[in-house]
Amino acid sequence: MATKVAPMVLCLFLFLSTAGASSAPNSSSPVWTGTPDGSMRWGYAVPRPELRGKAGGVRSTDRCRAGGSSVGRGNFLEIGPLYITMQPRPCTWLHVSDLIFVDAPVGVGFSYADEPSLLVKTDKQAVSDLLGVIQELIRRLPSLQSRPLYLVGESYGGKFAAMLGVVLERAIRDGTMKLTLGGVVIGDGWISPADNALSYGDLLHTVLRLNDNAVSRVNKMGLTVEQQMAAGQFAAAQKTWTDQLDLIDSQSDGVNIFNFLLDIGMNPVLSSSLLMASQSALSNNTDDIINRVFKPFLRIIPKKVLWEEATLQVYEELKNDFMKPAVREVDELLALGVSVTVYNGQYDVIVPAIGTEAWVKKLEWNGLNHFLSLPRHPLHYCNSIPEHCSQQIRAYVRAYEKFTFYWILGAGHMVPVDQPYPALRMIANITQSPGNIDDVTCY
Repeated sequence: MATKVAPMVLCLFLFLSTAGASSAPNSSSPVWTGTPDGSMRWGYAVPRPELRGKAGGVRSTDRCRAGGSSVGRGNFLEIGPLYITMQPRPCTWLHVSDLIFVDAPVGVGFSYADEPSLLVKTDKQAVSDLLGVIQELIRRLPSLQSRPLYLVGESYGGKFAAMLGVVLERAIRDGTMKLTLGGVVIGDGWISPADNALSYGDLLHTVLRLNDNAVSRVNKMGLTVEQQMAAGQFAAAQKTWTDQLDLIDSQSDGVNIFNFLLDIGMNPVLSSSLLMASQSALSNNTDDIINRVFKPFLRIIPKKVLWEEATLQVYEELKNDFMKPAVREVDELLALGVSVTVYNGQYDVIVPAIGTEAWVKKLEWNGLNHFLSLPRHPLHYCNSIPEHCSQQIRAYVRAYEKFTFYWILGAGHMVPVDQPYPALRMIANITQSPGNIDDVTCY
């Protein structure tokens, strides 16, 4: 019987935000380094000649990782082997796969360009850069060519994952890239902004965060977003969507758009990570901690480069593409025979589950009707550890052929933070990993 090969997971944990700003300091030559035992590697890749620096990867082979920031947030705050405090994370996805985190597009996280004019203006440019990073990774890590690679994108990263998956699969088929694409995973993904905008009012009314008068106003703005997008007025749609979020904020008394059980100002990712790491002495500020603790650990980040969760400049450069949907790319992945998994947290507002369900129903995939006719299966996620087993349902799943949808209960926008063990079991199932997680404790 053939031995199963451990998969590789490329993580694009990019988050929707309109805040922040950054500078573009002078860059140095591309550098790669790592831990003395070789279990982790990280460095800068240059995906196009005119760029002098872009964060490429942090790799760890006791299973692996790399770096908007995926390196900072996705790695240290969600699924990597270490908490932001450098303490071990018991429920890291390294139990089931090597991980590569990439900061994209250039200008987020620790990635940078010397000139603002080099920032990407379109999603296609960002995906082209990502393809260049993968080519650089293959050169440095030849083992990538013999192992299945899964693209995992959360939030806006879900859009990039779908688009990159199409480009990558085409390159594989025409022989320009030697690689096996295991599948594409879209978590709370920014795939159909119109369906999200149309869902906000009803969702927040149902969970008692909006009254009758407010919900009608929010829904009206959602319809305007849909109409503007249909007319190709994507920058105008972005402005309307931003105004819609402002209205939601004022009428809901500050609901947290990443988790409707929380209020604005409550950081579900950082507070959870610090709580689990028992480091109450650290400042409750992601940027400060990553720059003070993580940056010195990496050693290669130029002095003038500061990690920021999101940059206003990058966001503004992409304003004409930000609201463009990627439903067609998901359809194309399925037509190409690529496995696609979608997951969504129950408490998410910015990308609500009902909005995700809405765009799924618009797929032209020939298996859609059969998929929708199937029942959802409850997942308890029990294993040999008694404390992991309960009657509580942790998630639901529905699958047909190459398409799978997970509804993760008790989770907001960042599923691995709110429900680390179900998220770990989910990714193990997706990647068909040979890793044993029966003894993993995440509580």
